[in-house]
Amino acid sequence: MAHGVKSLSLAAIFLLVIAAVRPARGADDVTVASPDGKVVISFSLKTLPQPYLPGQRAYYRVSYGGVPVLTDSPLGLDFEGAPALDHDFEVIGTDRHSHDDKWMNPFGTIRDVPDHYNQVRVSLLEKHAPGRELDVIFRAYNEGAAFRYFLPQQGALEKFTLMAENTGFYFSRDATAFALNKGRFNTDNEGEYARTDLNTIKPASIINLPLLIQVPDGPWVALLEADLTDFPGMYVGGVPGFDHALVSRLSPGPERVDEVAVGSAPRTLPWRVLLINDRPGGLIESDYLILNLNPPLALPDTSWITPGKAAWDWWSGDYDTNVDFKPGMNTATMEHYIDFAAEHHLQYMLVDAGWYPQSDDTHPGNILTYVPEVNVPDIIAHGKEKGVKVLLWVHWSAMSEHMDEALDLYSKWGAAGVKVDFMNRDDQEMVNFYNRLVLKAAEHHLVVDFHGAFKPTGLRRTYPNLLTREGVMGMEYSKWSERVTPLHDVTLPFTRMLAGPMDYTPGCFNNATREQFKPRDVDPMCQGTRAHQLAMYVVFESELAMLSDYPEIYDHNPGMEFLDKVPTVWDETKVLNGEPAQYVTIARRHGEGWFLGAMTNWDPRDLEIPLTFLGAGEFEAQIFADGADADSVATSLAITKKRVRSSGNLTLHLAPGGGAAVIFMPATAAQTQP
Repeated sequence: MAHGVKSLSLAAIFLLVIAAVRPARGADDVTVASPDGKVVISFSLKTLPQPYLPGQRAYYRVSYGGVPVLTDSPLGLDFEGAPALDHDFEVIGTDRHSHDDKWMNPFGTIRDVPDHYNQVRVSLLEKHAPGRELDVIFRAYNEGAAFRYFLPQQGALEKFTLMAENTGFYFSRDATAFALNKGRFNTDNEGEYARTDLNTIKPASIINLPLLIQVPDGPWVALLEADLTDFPGMYVGGVPGFDHALVSRLSPGPERVDEVAVGSAPRTLPWRVLLINDRPGGLIESDYLILNLNPPLALPDTSWITPGKAAWDWWSGDYDTNVDFKPGMNTATMEHYIDFAAEHHLQYMLVDAGWYPQSDDTHPGNILTYVPEVNVPDIIAHGKEKGVKVLLWVHWSAMSEHMDEALDLYSKWGAAGVKVDFMNRDDQEMVNFYNRLVLKAAEHHLVVDFHGAFKPTGLRRTYPNLLTREGVMGMEYSKWSERVTPLHDVTLPFTRMLAGPMDYTPGCFNNATREQFKPRDVDPMCQGTRAHQLAMYVVFESELAMLSDYPEIYDHNPGMEFLDKVPTVWDETKVLNGEPAQYVTIARRHGEGWFLGAMTNWDPRDLEIPLTFLGAGEFEAQIFADGADADSVATSLAITKKRVRSSGNLTLHLAPGGGAAVIFMPATAAQTQP
């Protein structure tokens, strides 16, 4: 009898614990679950005790596999000249919709993109005057949760000025996060993603997206946004009176800090997105969700859009060796880089700042002409003769002022695209500039690379001529700082890269150990091994990838063969292992071949990698690995070949700051290669 009483007591305790953890579901809850049932979004109108705001309000919750991710999180918008649209609602309708399809993406990391979700739209009416209407659309995907606001056409809300979006992300418990905290709006989105606790994010904080969170005893979650159109970019800050709670914060306009957007109904606002997965690598594999949440392709013809690799003159800083001309921003140097690109079958040459008259990089200058030292039409003609397309760098403000004239001119010259720089803002006005430029560039069959940029939000699905963008602390920082480290490199795939392609500008062959490294502007170094740099071309997503060093450092040096062969778009992606700030191994398929990239932080690492991703048959593996002395000679590279099958494993040793890059080709195909 005593044993029975004890068992009953334990059972009662267990039920009490479950009840405390599981959020209460009201009678009027509206829920939607993902096709696999793991992601559940719940919406309800309820009154909650302090420190929640008083009155009946709209809240939503998110769980994953039965584990609460977000507890009651508020929804609402704040308009100028009216009460906040966030309380005293009634539900006047719900509409459910399911979608199961896929689409083909030749410009990304997965070719056949699944698009499968369940959706519910909740229509709300404000009970008191002025009786405004608001819809909230919730979508549950296997890959995560997304929701957005929709303002229907209505007499009570026509033209509006939005002062704030009060969307909460109230996590169910304290969690570890990897956060980029620039501390202000309108940034270049360049910096380290530091490990922190959610509780340390204060109400005054302004945290950039993406934000990566690990829920204790639960999933990994990434907070992002998608379909950012005619609206400011979103950041998050803490919530007064709450622990591990975040609230949306929008970039203000350049004229008024208390105004974030103007518009009129009907109006759809951007998606707020939670990527959710049991593994951090699973977030990378499913980041196509951001694309799914954007409008489909808007271009009738994409045959002119060419992903690829580019030679680039800026990184080396007017430096070259064993050449019969003075290196610098001049025609001879640009044509020399084009010759190198042609020899190695690179698709592009990027002519960076200095080709048109300007006092320095921060001033717009005259983008409708070129300096005598840089004959742009001749350079482009030389590229055409060699089969290499030319891209031109421009300052954004000059492009904004002269967009039609400039794009017409560059198209007549025969340029293939533009690199647009120094925006460093994501307010509504600047977001509209991005969209306007990408559309206008497409009309002229020009590709686009944004630098000094905000994070991607999926615009490239609609306009795939947007090949890449910066918005990342890339290798350029090695010219003046010690901030770009192998630790930073292996954090980026799990943070910034979840939003989309990043023009990190890899390819440094002047590799250095931590002790040997010194920042320098001309002939710069980079931290980590040669194999670490090669692996970036697989690990880092960018449909336009720079080979950033000067031609003579590449020619006839170990590793160039890998750069010759590695593509920039992929049919399939598998994240084989990895932890943020620790290490990562990614395999990507292009046609019949697989390419693998592995990178580690400053800790040496031995990896045993199952090859099940290869599929049937025998493959020849060409392995570019850290040499035996790479811990002291960072340029040391060991190149070997071996036959492998999917039933086997690949053993790799990564030196401190090291890596490995591997090409797997079907044995029959490998035999026929020249």
